[in-house]
Amino acid sequence: MSMNLNELATAITGHFRAQYGRPPRWIVAAPGRVNLIGEHTDYNDGLVLPMAIERFIVMAADVSATAGKVCVYDAVHAEHASIVVSAPVIKGEPKWSNYLRGVLAGFQARGETIPALDIAMMSTVPLGGGLSSSAALEVCTATLIETATGRELDPVDKALLAQQAEHDFAGVPCGIMDQFVSVLGRKDHLLLLDCHTRQTVHVPMHDPAVAVLIVNTNVKHELASGEYAQRRAECLAATTIIGVPSLRFATADQLESTRGRMSDVIYRRARHVIGEISRTIQAAAGIQKGNWTGVGDLMYASHDSLCHDYEVSCPELDHVVEICRGLGERGGVYGCRMTGGGFGGCAVALVKAASVDAITQKVAIEYKTKTGIEASIFSSRPAPGATVIQG
Repeated sequence: MSMNLNELATAITGHFRAQYGRPPRWIVAAPGRVNLIGEHTDYNDGLVLPMAIERFIVMAADVSATAGKVCVYDAVHAEHASIVVSAPVIKGEPKWSNYLRGVLAGFQARGETIPALDIAMMSTVPLGGGLSSSAALEVCTATLIETATGRELDPVDKALLAQQAEHDFAGVPCGIMDQFVSVLGRKDHLLLLDCHTRQTVHVPMHDPAVAVLIVNTNVKHELASGEYAQRRAECLAATTIIGVPSLRFATADQLESTRGRMSDVIYRRARHVIGEISRTIQAAAGIQKGNWTGVGDLMYASHDSLCHDYEVSCPELDHVVEICRGLGERGGVYGCRMTGGGFGGCAVALVKAASVDAITQKVAIEYKTKTGIEASIFSSRPAPGATVIQG
C-alpha cells in the first residue's frame, strides 16, 4: 500500500470519524526507514547512513470523554487498545500497544500529564522487513503527545525517549538509528548519524534521476536473534585485543598488527566493522558529489563483507544482490546490498529512477524463479521525518 501524506490524512480521518463519530482534531505521521549503508556499525559506535522512506504510520486523534484513558483503534487490523493514563503507564495487551505505552510512560517520566485521547492509526510501513515500523509507531506517538500537550521535545530527546520505550516496554535492545531518522529525516536528504557522538549531518540527495529500491525477501531465518548477540560479543572481544573502547576507534593498521592474537572469526568481524565505517563515510561524500557509480560499488563491497566477514546474509538476500549485479548500471542498477540485521528481511538498491519498473519486474521474476518466494518491492525517495499534518 503506497499513499502520500495527504492521502493518508484523508484515509485516517475517515477511519477516525467512523470509529468515534466526529472528525479528528490532530493528525500526525512518522516514517519508516531504510539504511543505505553502515550495517552492524551502530553498536560499535560507528556511522550509519539511513533515510526516511515514503511509508508512514499516521495517527488521528481528539480529546476523549473517557477520563484517564487513551483509546486506540488500529484501522489496518481492526484492533483496539485501552491504556490507563491516570496512573503510571504499565505494560499491557495487545502486544503492539506496548510501543505506545512506552512513549506515554516516557512523557510521564518527564513530568507531563497525558490527556485522555481517542486515537485511530494506520500504517503503510511493511511489518517484519527491517524497515522500522516499531520506531515509526513510537515516534508517531511521541509527535501526537507533543501536539496534544503543546510540549515540544528537543528532537534528540524525542528520539531517545522513543528508543527507551522500545527497550523498556517492547524488550528490544535497539540502537539509536531507527528513532533518530524517523524524527530527523528530511525530504531529499539522507542522515549521516554518528552513533558515538549522536551528531547528525543531512546529506543532500536532490537528483530526481536516482531512487532507492527496497526488496523485501519475505523470509526471516530464526537464528537471527542469537547470532546478533554473538556478533556483539565478538566485536567486544576484538576491542579488548586491539585495546580500544570500541571498534569505532580502531584502524585497519591496528587490526592487522593484532591479527596474530585473534581467531580468524574475531578478525573477520572486526574487519567488517572497521571497513564498513570507512565505506559509510565514503558513501556520504559520494552522494554529495553525485558519484552514483562509486556509491554503488561501496554498497556491493558492503554486502560482500556482510556475507563473508560478518556472515549475516542468507541465500535469499544473496540472490537479490546477484540479480541486481547482473543487471548492472546498463540495466539501471548502481549498487545493491542487504540492509538491516540480516538473515532475511530487505535488500536495498540504488537505481536509476527511469528504470524502476523494469528492475522491479526483473528482480521479482528472477527471485521467484530461484526461491519460489514472492518478493515485495517498492521504490522511495528520501522522505521527511515526523510531521504534524493537522494541529
